[in-house]
Amino acid sequence: MTSANVQGRVVQINVNPNGGVPKHPVPAAEITIDGVRGDRQRDREHHGGPRRAVSLYSAERIAALQAEGHPIAPGTTGENLTISGLDWDQLAIGDRLLIGSWVELEITDYTTPCNTIAGSFQRGWFSRISQRLYPGWSRLYARVISEGEVRVGDPVIHLRAR
Repeated sequence: MTSANVQGRVVQINVNPNGGVPKHPVPAAEITIDGVRGDRQRDREHHGGPRRAVSLYSAERIAALQAEGHPIAPGTTGENLTISGLDWDQLAIGDRLLIGSWVELEITDYTTPCNTIAGSFQRGWFSRISQRLYPGWSRLYARVISEGEVRVGDPVIHLRAR
């Protein structure tokens, strides 16, 4: 692990105790190896579990999609943490994010968009955030290395795996 630190911020924390989308903003949340306390996944085959405990997305990507005319907003595509200030193109599987004082996440995969999030896109075009079709535009999954509380405004440090 190298220490090429790039700093960002948590701009929104999103949960839905009933599962599904949209996820709703909260000021703080406990991050555990099982995921974000207060959040639930309806489809445990495709969401959740230790390697998909936390979903992440870029505030800048959301703003760019809004500029394209999509009705997306933080939490509408199911991400738990909306983060600003990181170069989303540079995040890769195996990289780690240090959030606030305690939480450490490891990026494990790119999410696969599905029709559940179609309402966030013009004409239901949810594949607009497919990593395969649009590299660098996907949400990310992460596993929890160190548990703790995250708060809106917490710093996010990117540690590259390579």
